[in-house]
Amino acid sequence: MKDNGKLTLTAGLAAGSLVIATSAFAEGEVVFSSWGGSFQDALRESMLDPAAKKLGLTIKEDTTNGIQDVRAQITAGAVAWDITEQALSDCARLKQEGALEPIDYGVVSTDGMPSSLVDSEWVGMLTYSLVIGWQAEKFGENGPQSWADFWNTEAFPGTRAMFNSVSHALEAALMADGVDPADVNTVLRSEGGVDRAFAKLEEIAPDITVWYRGGSQAAQLMADEEIDFIHIGNGRAEALNADAITVGYTWNQATTDADCLLVPKGAPNHENAMRVLNEMLSAEAQARMAVAISYGPVNAHAFETGLISPELAAKNNAAPDNMKTQVVIDASFYVENFAELQERFDTLVQQ
Repeated sequence: MKDNGKLTLTAGLAAGSLVIATSAFAEGEVVFSSWGGSFQDALRESMLDPAAKKLGLTIKEDTTNGIQDVRAQITAGAVAWDITEQALSDCARLKQEGALEPIDYGVVSTDGMPSSLVDSEWVGMLTYSLVIGWQAEKFGENGPQSWADFWNTEAFPGTRAMFNSVSHALEAALMADGVDPADVNTVLRSEGGVDRAFAKLEEIAPDITVWYRGGSQAAQLMADEEIDFIHIGNGRAEALNADAITVGYTWNQATTDADCLLVPKGAPNHENAMRVLNEMLSAEAQARMAVAISYGPVNAHAFETGLISPELAAKNNAAPDNMKTQVVIDASFYVENFAELQERFDTLVQQ
């Protein structure tokens, strides 16, 4: 999993190595790749091993460094992976490139999943959120509760940091300009919507002390007390709060992103891949994942299984109460307009 506000995950397997989760009398196999390290360990325990046992399959594992690995296998005509986890925007790009197999929704149930994370050729796996955070020791519970507050440097004087990404930033800017979270993606796609967002970003840009590039940097900025107010991954905030409340934050107007699952075109075990996908998206598997790692399940029924305690749900970005005023990033919008948007954003940040 890439370091874009989420936990940094180190590839625990050398490229090309395979680890096997198997049942005694396996009938076929699936090769699954994800981001390695402790993250993939958690996936194995919560999702892959239970799926292998239930389906009587061998699930082999590999690691991915991102979209280029999928492209390389397809270009070489040597597709080794049946399922891979990728960033949501990369799933949308690979679909655009004609690189994916269709998802068989006759086999894969998406009951409990939001329509925004169900596509003909990829399906959401987990979510994470960037929240408005602040130094708890300095501000207590009185940090900025909205993007309008974050933009208000008179009422909330102090140093500020935002994620160096055009996605998340444009959504925050529109909310700072008064757009309701439920309308942000519609406004962003409307005529003048992008200009409106950039105009608002230009207001706050001179007051941004750091445009950080990864979740580890964001966490370090808060740990070192260099920054008063920040747009930070909820998992990073909770990690900093493990011993004592260091980062106060609000779920209000958080920006939510996702990782997705896809089947590369030419995957050798297509039918079995669909069966495994179905197991990974089940309420029980999604709940086990949410207990094992600090990411949100895409299946809302996970919170009805009894596996996620009320205390844990309160800290989970995907809990229904926490999602009420969040904005889910529209990945396809950025794929369609990425080059122009990124160039404009880079120019703004460098001023």
